[in-house]
Amino acid sequence: MPVYLYAVVFASFCIVVGLLWDIMWHVSIGRDGLLAPPHLVIYVGAVIGGLFSAYQILSMTFAKNHPGRATAVPFWGVFYGPLGAMFCVWGALTMLTSAPFDDWWHNTYGLDVQILTPPHTVLAVGIMTLQLGAMVSLLALQNRWSMAGLAVSPTQLTRLKWLFALASGLLLTIVYTLSSESLGRLSSHRSSYYSTAAIIFPFFLLAVGRALKLRWPVTTVAALHMLVLVVPSWVIQNFPATPRLGPVLNPITTYQPFMFPLLLVIPALAVDWLMHRFEATNSLGRFADWKRALLYGGAFLLVFLAVQWPFGGFLATSPHARNGFFLSYMWPYDNDPNWPYRYAFNPKRIQSMSLFWTNIAWAVLYATLSARVGLLWGNWMKRVVR
Repeated sequence: MPVYLYAVVFASFCIVVGLLWDIMWHVSIGRDGLLAPPHLVIYVGAVIGGLFSAYQILSMTFAKNHPGRATAVPFWGVFYGPLGAMFCVWGALTMLTSAPFDDWWHNTYGLDVQILTPPHTVLAVGIMTLQLGAMVSLLALQNRWSMAGLAVSPTQLTRLKWLFALASGLLLTIVYTLSSESLGRLSSHRSSYYSTAAIIFPFFLLAVGRALKLRWPVTTVAALHMLVLVVPSWVIQNFPATPRLGPVLNPITTYQPFMFPLLLVIPALAVDWLMHRFEATNSLGRFADWKRALLYGGAFLLVFLAVQWPFGGFLATSPHARNGFFLSYMWPYDNDPNWPYRYAFNPKRIQSMSLFWTNIAWAVLYATLSARVGLLWGNWMKRVVR
């Protein structure tokens, strides 16, 4: 396999770790700068992904007899390269462009009060483009091997599948992080929590489920996402950190972790089981993919609701969740630690049962539409060979 495939997956990993560290830096230390350590990790990922992909493009462009030239994608009538490598280059350039923009934004407007500020939005677009490029690069090789019937060693084929699963889990972690303000543990008994999950997760998981040639693809990607999300928090929370901005209402001495991940692996397992049963059959008749979307999306949402409602209550209220494993003790340095609803659901935000279930019915529709678009994207990914 080309070395740049390993490089772009490693770049994606650096970006995710740097981003999670940056979030923990903001809630623990506050003040940062253009060259803060978490930012450097993100920039390293951008540089590695961009340089290795650019080399791949330039080598195909200037070497007329390059073996990959026949399947390369032309760009501007000058450059030739894999589609995934082009995504990676554009993503890396966008990420590096966002860095001075973010520094100017902080100097002009002060601290961020939300995740999706304009410079962070530019950064997020660049990150997801680079990560999508890593996925497409791996997909193209997987699909070429399958279509050509090449005698590839089982070890190499397995390595390729797991690299694609890891790349998918890393992109899912970014998608979750950008939506995390709507998926906090104190919101887990509100319908908006499940509506957000219904919109973002079936789309992504079903697309990957159709494209990834593992036995349990959706479960594998969900499990990798959970590990990628939680392990940095388990590690970084043990390091010292002191707030550098006031007011310091919660005088912490170590890093505050990020959130414990959603239990996506359980609804993912249900979706995998249904896909095993209905993907290879024609028994669904006309509009088969719409029926699959309703089945997969509805099952995902209902199983997710069944497991996340009690687990969210456990994370929000139980003393047994306030430890270094479940991470519910996390509290930013500038928030009052004696707030009465730190470990309880605010009664003003509790919905009536009728309103909650009405919104959940709408969420089933969102999950169905999300799943349908995901199946369409999965069909496209199965055809990627360039």
